[in-house]
Amino acid sequence: MRVFTAVLYKEEDVYVAECPEVGTVSQGKTVEEAVANLKEATELYLEEFPLEDGRRPIITMFEVAVGAGT
Repeated sequence: MRVFTAVLYKEEDVYVAECPEVGTVSQGKTVEEAVANLKEATELYLEEFPLEDGRRPIITMFEVAVGAGT
């Protein structure tokens, strides 16, 4: 088992879920449904394209000035 990140955002009437470590994306009408769909999509992806051992992306955060350059 491995633990992955789910990044979610609301888009009109659905939640979109992304897994930045793998690049998979899914959606659902609820947060729980979106994460469950993302889990399934990620499992299917990893069956076809397994991750290399020790390969983990670096995930960080950064700030951007809102309205910069305007």
